[in-house]
Amino acid sequence: MSDKQADGMSVQQIAELIGAEIIGDASVVVDSFASLDTAEPGCIAYLNEKAYARFLAGTSASAVILGQEYAAQCPVTALVVDDPYVAYARVAQQLHPPVSLVAGIHPSAAVSADANISATAQVDALAVIEAGVKVGDECYIGPGCILKQGSQIGDRTRLSGGVMVAGMCIIGERCVLQPGVVIGGDGFGYANDKGKWIRIPQTGRVVIGDDVEIGANTCIDRGAVKDTVIGNGVIIDNLVQIGHNCIIGEHTAIAGNAGLSGSSIVGKHCMLAGGVGLAGHLELCDGVTVTGMSMVTSSITKPGVYASGLSAQDGREWRKNHARLRNLDKTIRELKAEIRTMQEKLHE
Repeated sequence: MSDKQADGMSVQQIAELIGAEIIGDASVVVDSFASLDTAEPGCIAYLNEKAYARFLAGTSASAVILGQEYAAQCPVTALVVDDPYVAYARVAQQLHPPVSLVAGIHPSAAVSADANISATAQVDALAVIEAGVKVGDECYIGPGCILKQGSQIGDRTRLSGGVMVAGMCIIGERCVLQPGVVIGGDGFGYANDKGKWIRIPQTGRVVIGDDVEIGANTCIDRGAVKDTVIGNGVIIDNLVQIGHNCIIGEHTAIAGNAGLSGSSIVGKHCMLAGGVGLAGHLELCDGVTVTGMSMVTSSITKPGVYASGLSAQDGREWRKNHARLRNLDKTIRELKAEIRTMQEKLHE
């Protein structure tokens, strides 16, 4: 959650922050963001996509962040930048900073005497912190969080309600974990002995770098023997499953409902869209983008965009195409046979 900056910011201050050209009144003060179509006076909006340009002329926002191509159409004070979305992100951080901490431990929290908790950290109601846990400076441990024995939380990291960090797992500095995240649950490791599953103890850890953000109800399994590793600056959406021994490179983004099987290695600056699946024991090099609902079954060694998911189409067309697809092998065989017959006749 974020606070609203009560004093707001002037357009001049915002322009200095994002390097914008001002067209209009630089003294205008705004205190929150809103969309173009719902903004009221005192709000600032941004325009990044052509689909929303139709709302610009009628906006009630006090100022708008936009690109040069829309500057002449803006009816209010404009802040012109090269990348409105990045500018929006930087201004939003200033106007809506994280909720201020109230240092201390709530009386209902269960905290081991052997835990090392910074005096500047906030531990909320019903949190459980076991022996050997280390919580850094200015951390927030939300209600109902569980930090198991020997886990470590870096400075200025925030764990929302109901986060569980298993024993010996490490989370770096300035990370954000949304509600229900589970770090370090046992990986899906079993051996099949003549039809009977034998559980393999998972003895590795999860090691998470700095500036990592993880969405609600995402699970990252501890390693079987080696550690599961999440690099610096990685962002992970809600409901993502990352299996044991996976390695995720720095500044990679993973969208909701993606699933990474055990021992997958994903390079730096990759993007996995919603619903992407990775088979186990494969590797994606740096700079790979995989589009939504795609299934990756072999390693990718060349940067680029990869896709296998099917786009939606009219239902009747899909049923016709699917029917033809089921007969594709038969149709190809018949076509090849007909071509051979024609070739034979030509040579007679």
